[in-house]
Amino acid sequence: MIKICLVAAFPPSMRPLNEYSFHLAREIQRHKDVELTILADELEDYAFAKGAEGNPADSQRLSKLPGVNIIRCWKFGSLATPGRLLSTIRRLRPDVVWFNVVFSTFGSTESPLAAFAGLSVPVLTRAAGFYTHITLHHIVEHLDFSGTGVRREKFYRKGTSIATRTLLKAHSVSVLLSDYRRTLKTKYAAENILVGTHGTFATIPRPPDMTKRGNPDLRILAFGNWGTYKRLERLMEAFPLVLEKLPNARLIVAGGNHPAATGYWESIQKSQPPNLPIEFLGYIPHNDVPKLFRTSSLLVMPYDSSTGSSGPAHQACEYGVPIVCADIPDFRCMATDDDMAIVFYKTGDAADLAEKLLSVLQSPELQRQMSEHNYQAGVQMTMATVASNYLRWFQLHKIKRTIASDGSIARFRRRWAGSSTSRLDETELSREWGGNTIKSPLLRNSPTGPELEANSDLGEDKPGLVPDR
Repeated sequence: MIKICLVAAFPPSMRPLNEYSFHLAREIQRHKDVELTILADELEDYAFAKGAEGNPADSQRLSKLPGVNIIRCWKFGSLATPGRLLSTIRRLRPDVVWFNVVFSTFGSTESPLAAFAGLSVPVLTRAAGFYTHITLHHIVEHLDFSGTGVRREKFYRKGTSIATRTLLKAHSVSVLLSDYRRTLKTKYAAENILVGTHGTFATIPRPPDMTKRGNPDLRILAFGNWGTYKRLERLMEAFPLVLEKLPNARLIVAGGNHPAATGYWESIQKSQPPNLPIEFLGYIPHNDVPKLFRTSSLLVMPYDSSTGSSGPAHQACEYGVPIVCADIPDFRCMATDDDMAIVFYKTGDAADLAEKLLSVLQSPELQRQMSEHNYQAGVQMTMATVASNYLRWFQLHKIKRTIASDGSIARFRRRWAGSSTSRLDETELSREWGGNTIKSPLLRNSPTGPELEANSDLGEDKPGLVPDR
């Protein structure tokens, strides 16, 4: 049995990564040899999240996870977060403390001290003697702050650089793009970085049903939290150009406002001519998401910049939906890392966006090819596989710590191996502890050399985790 505390925003919270944490926890709880506790944020009112009628979304409609122990022991924007989390962790005494975070998990730009205090918890947790892992969904070096409302950008970048160094004091850190690992290794000389994938949310993805698309409307889906780096202005310019050649096209804008942009999508909605076939759905409850994707002809990502690997893009792969996306370096990396079929348009260019949308919508054969390609990509990176690889990594380190704390076993190993060194690496443990039972997790690009073994019981070579070499 391995005891894990997952520190994360969690439904019915509407803070960043809350639903990602839900899907991750749902897969982990399927493992009978894991005792999972969620150390979640306290609930609050979410005025920025609105439904289709403009009313505040009912947080109680969001997904819950019966059977998982949820302790709401920290608060967004609170300086008391480190003390409260550490007290809870010491009481629970887990084998692993796992943080699922972005830089704004614990506080916003209006509460930078609270944000930094929360991001300091992993290093404090390690100092308290607990194995600490971080899944970091973006890094500041790849963020474009234009349009995000950040003031004094140089000061903010300096502060987040310090926060990054603090986060890297954890035992291990996983990022979701290979470019992030290269940046952290180059700038911070970090040697504890693993690369994984965002993952898709379905346990067993269903193949796309093309009869539900373009029948009769060609539905263009835009899905996300709007108002900062996810913008709708260029899409609203491009859509009338699409209608000129495809009058049966329909635009679906789903998702609420970003917490820092209250009222944004409502202002976009009011500025549109009433005769355009555009639906503004607002916040979409979890149970309504599958139908939304399965009936869409393509997903459009009209972003000005990115904050990491895209959740909507991975959902498009889960449901086998073609993607048209702004040409942003992070998304180029994501498309290569996760083998996605994406048509890129010139960022900020409405005419090019319209042209790329038409190129997909006017070709049923291209739609089918992109759909099948993305579905196959999604099958390779289900959340079940992602969660299993995390658990293998954690089990590996639990065994290492157990061996290291038992002097007699360590002495036996040194005599048996004929070596004076006490260092235990992952490959040695993989061989010694029963073949497929414990092995080094996988990277999407399999490394060369003897230091890492392939997991024959995992099937495909991706997704997963691997230590930076």
